[in-house]
Amino acid sequence: MRFPAANALLATLPVCGLLCALFSPTAAAQSAQPDEEPAANPARPTVSNPATLTPVGYLQFESGTLGASTSPEFATRYEFNEVIKLAVSRRLEFIEASEPAVHYTANGVSANGTAEVFLGAQAVLFPGEGAKPTLAASYAHRAYDGGAPELDFGSPRNSVVLYASADVIGFHYDANAIFNEMLDGTPAIHRVQFGQTLSISHPIAKGFAVSGEVWHFTQPFLRSNAVGNLWAVSYTARRNLVFDGGFEKGLTSTSTHWEAFAGFTYLLPKRLWHR
Repeated sequence: MRFPAANALLATLPVCGLLCALFSPTAAAQSAQPDEEPAANPARPTVSNPATLTPVGYLQFESGTLGASTSPEFATRYEFNEVIKLAVSRRLEFIEASEPAVHYTANGVSANGTAEVFLGAQAVLFPGEGAKPTLAASYAHRAYDGGAPELDFGSPRNSVVLYASADVIGFHYDANAIFNEMLDGTPAIHRVQFGQTLSISHPIAKGFAVSGEVWHFTQPFLRSNAVGNLWAVSYTARRNLVFDGGFEKGLTSTSTHWEAFAGFTYLLPKRLWHR
């Protein structure tokens, strides 16, 4: 086992401290009233993220597992991932994203490790409704890097994303424009990575919806491009609990050839502070 436990613990201590404070008796919230029952706002499992935020004052957890095969950095890769979101106002949301456990095979050797911890925030620039899109922007910084092999689009040190989301004739879309700072080598060489994603979803039965997505990332150190498409199905078991599963297929030689994933989004039903 090659888990850098001490470094991983240090990297996650600020997050653990925040969660402990939020769940302390002084911060505990009252149960939501039936007429204001909060609804989860899943970003998983697509690469695209929504421009809209989670309900104000409620913690949202996006948990999942992913298996991938044949990519520039590995033969196989399996991970658990977790994203925690908390909107402190209708315009601002804080985000923590991590991959605490990764098992991979690279260069004929199998090993265990951890990947990254990202801390960031997302702000709504122009709220929309219906066909009028909501526009937002986010910034994220890599607070910890465990050194595990990455998927085809790599791991940015800093990332800025622009978002647009709307509903048009029964379809929902999320479009992202991504600007990443990538590093490689010692001393580090800096490059800018550009990405574009478009996800479209549509309900197909009671509680069920299907999503299709296309995405593209430049690969500045490979002088190539990663392109892929994704298909997923989600099921809303309750307003605050959504399950998902699906697969992704890389379309270029430097893309990860196949990915399969499953997980859920859970919004805690208790508000963390009084209105």
